[in-house]
Amino acid sequence: MTARPIPPTEIPAGKEVATLGGGCFWCLEAVYDELAGVESVESGYMGGDTRAPTYEAVCGGDTGHAEVVRVTFDPARIAYREILEVFFVIHDPTTPNRQGNDVGTQYRSAIFFHSPAQQRVATETIAALQREVYDAPIVTEVTPAADFWLAEGYHQEYFRNNPGQPYCMWVVAPKVQKFRKRFLARAKKA
Repeated sequence: MTARPIPPTEIPAGKEVATLGGGCFWCLEAVYDELAGVESVESGYMGGDTRAPTYEAVCGGDTGHAEVVRVTFDPARIAYREILEVFFVIHDPTTPNRQGNDVGTQYRSAIFFHSPAQQRVATETIAALQREVYDAPIVTEVTPAADFWLAEGYHQEYFRNNPGQPYCMWVVAPKVQKFRKRFLARAKKA
């Protein structure tokens, strides 16, 4: 399957898109799938210079891409700032190119903004968190969105389809539980 880039301007009418990298995309996708106001979550790659990147190439660390999720949400139901609030709770924004045992530039903390308003909210959020929460410097990069390359089909809804896989049990599930504990009121109703 040849990857098709989804340009940053391809956003459904009346919706917004947040593109975020914070470690393995399986973790982020599993959490955002449960957040009320989120309409879809797709795992993919952004921020590199290789056309049609594959998972294997991205994992090699030579493409410049980060593993990301493209979160399409309804701004009438959830604000971009709330999307970022969840983002900063479910990953560590102070570790460069790493989340736990996942190491490499593909696992960097990154916000790819789709508008000047998103850029402003991201930088304001990071500044507030740096003042109020984190002692270590926040290393999250805030850069313009570029082409989003949809990851291979088997990565989509990975946690939902593979809950017994060891990585899902030991890494993804605890992040989902952390989300549920902290944001229960914002979770989609079953």
